[in-house]
Amino acid sequence: MPFSIVQEDITTMRVDAIVNAANPGLVMGGGVCGAIFRAAGAQEMEKACRPLAPIAVGEAVITPGFALPAKYVIHTAGPVYQGGSEGEADLLRASYLNSLRLALQQGCTSIAFPLISSGIYGYPKREALDIATAAIRDFLAEHDLEIYLAVLNRQAVEIEEELLAGLASYAAEEREGRHAELLEERAESHQALYSYVPVRTVDSLLADLEESFAEALFRLIDAKGRTDVEVYKRANLDRRHFSKIRSNRDYVPSKRTVLALAIALELSLEETEILLKKAGYALSPSQMFDVIVQYFIIHGMYDVYAINEVLFSYGLPLLGSVGKGEKEC
Repeated sequence: MPFSIVQEDITTMRVDAIVNAANPGLVMGGGVCGAIFRAAGAQEMEKACRPLAPIAVGEAVITPGFALPAKYVIHTAGPVYQGGSEGEADLLRASYLNSLRLALQQGCTSIAFPLISSGIYGYPKREALDIATAAIRDFLAEHDLEIYLAVLNRQAVEIEEELLAGLASYAAEEREGRHAELLEERAESHQALYSYVPVRTVDSLLADLEESFAEALFRLIDAKGRTDVEVYKRANLDRRHFSKIRSNRDYVPSKRTVLALAIALELSLEETEILLKKAGYALSPSQMFDVIVQYFIIHGMYDVYAINEVLFSYGLPLLGSVGKGEKEC
């Protein structure tokens, strides 16, 4: 199942479990912890936590959600940031993985996290997000769980200045109509990425006008030597969503799902445009969503999570399966 960043109050999310960025004593604190205690019912939550305390940094325990929409609250103690040389990264990773394992053991199918330790514990937001994403990615490689990272504002997801500057420059160049020139300049440096020789060329795979999007997609998956599981996980897709494409020749997914699959298959920009046409879509230099995805493809950066961080920072829909409160289109 997919991972999504959402701009929501975690205490209102209708998931099986939410994660509390707790203190080792499991007492009501400030920030996210205080908000969760108050929304659940402070007295009930304090009573449930008392026999479980104290917990070690990186450990996770579970209580009922009480008045929360979530059935459970998983409490984990993240590390206080001390410059990064005291094993904080391993402890923060453990907070995520132990929480995810506990959710799975409890039979949960969905879970929402705050950005653990990034508040009063002082963990730099960019580093905290990188650790969270890496832990979640590793977990999803082996397990199916619907995972959300809930933040109150888009500024909580910090994007590297160099990437934003490059993206802004590329967007300006697109507006100036220099797209073709850029592709020519970068073609040689990216040639190695697409040097494989499939049994049939990509052009021949996609040229058949009678071939549906689904047929073209699965021919590409075979040509690239990928498995279905590998592709839908790399595309940040729900298994059930992917099964719709597999089982229905005439099913046409949304544009962002097609682009997620193109990212998963590491298609070139030309290949991506051809696959989009199979589903009745096209890339537009006037749409920021399209420009962002194009930028990543042209630069050979096929990390759907990294792309989604940038899309989220611009307030745009994410690649992959639909998040809470959204509809497939």
